[in-house]
Amino acid sequence: MLSNSHQEKARINIQLPPHIKERLLQASSRQGKKVSALVRESIEEKLNHLDQKLFAEQMKAAYQDLAEENISICEDFKYSDAENLPEVSL
Repeated sequence: MLSNSHQEKARINIQLPPHIKERLLQASSRQGKKVSALVRESIEEKLNHLDQKLFAEQMKAAYQDLAEENISICEDFKYSDAENLPEVSL
């Protein structure tokens, strides 16, 4: 992995309310980081959180679809008679 100084970067401009800007400046000072580094880290954390949330939602939907399919299969076999199944010897 390349160090931060060698990675390609793109510049963006954002507008913040003055109170958010002041909090950002204070936080960067406390952390001993440049404002841009703190903003980059914050954005990356938020994007990772959103990705995890999306993944969880997709997994939930997949499990619900699978549950519906399992219920349907159970319904298909609910009248199966266990007497017609071969016995398993241990």
